[in-house]
Amino acid sequence: MKIQERTGAGSNRSSAPVQPTMGERLPSPPRERKPALAALAVLLILVGALGATMLVLRAGDRIEVVKVTADIQAGESVGGKVESVLVADDAGVNYIKWTQLKTLRGLKAKSTIYAGTLVIGQMFGTEASVPAGKAVVGLSLKEGQYPQGIAPGDLVAAYQVGNTGSSNSNSNSNSDADSDDATGSGSTGSGDTPIVDNARVTKVPDGSDSTISSTNQRVTVTVDESDAAALTRAAAANQVALVKVPGN
Repeated sequence: MKIQERTGAGSNRSSAPVQPTMGERLPSPPRERKPALAALAVLLILVGALGATMLVLRAGDRIEVVKVTADIQAGESVGGKVESVLVADDAGVNYIKWTQLKTLRGLKAKSTIYAGTLVIGQMFGTEASVPAGKAVVGLSLKEGQYPQGIAPGDLVAAYQVGNTGSSNSNSNSNSDADSDDATGSGSTGSGDTPIVDNARVTKVPDGSDSTISSTNQRVTVTVDESDAAALTRAAAANQVALVKVPGN
């Protein structure tokens, strides 16, 4: 009897779905797939990888060129004042490559080239160009007529020294005096007045130059064109002394 009653009681149960008990999670609905966003993400990844590759390739497209490490004056060669650096190759710039250094040493700077400059072909030539309004004068100086350590790039003043009146002591005629005035012999500096107050040293040969006596030092200076005649006359009479002035 008890088995039948239990069976009968079970047949009267409702067929409604069983509700989840407290603490159980409801099943979540399936997520909606978005293929367009996935494609966009893949595209961005590819673009980023391509950009990184291009940067690497660009960084590897470099050339070794010549860089100036110390000032080079007009008329000077590069000598040892250079070093090699790597730069991005640019067909629009006429860089002097490090492999061309031997040829470069046989050329002269057309104008002053300052330290830190990357050398390009237009900066050098077989002869230095003289700036407009300037003149280049060569001097042969004895010991004591120039400061020790004088070097290209120095700014100097040129003074007339010695007996500047000796050339006139043997002349007593007015015609000779007039001739001296006509040649401008009185225009040279004397005493405290320099012949040239801002000459730029452009060349000083080293001791390996055997074409000059060991007692004299050759110095090439660039001066204003208006001062060239007076300085040349004083130099011919060996009456020039150089002094370094502020600005070096």
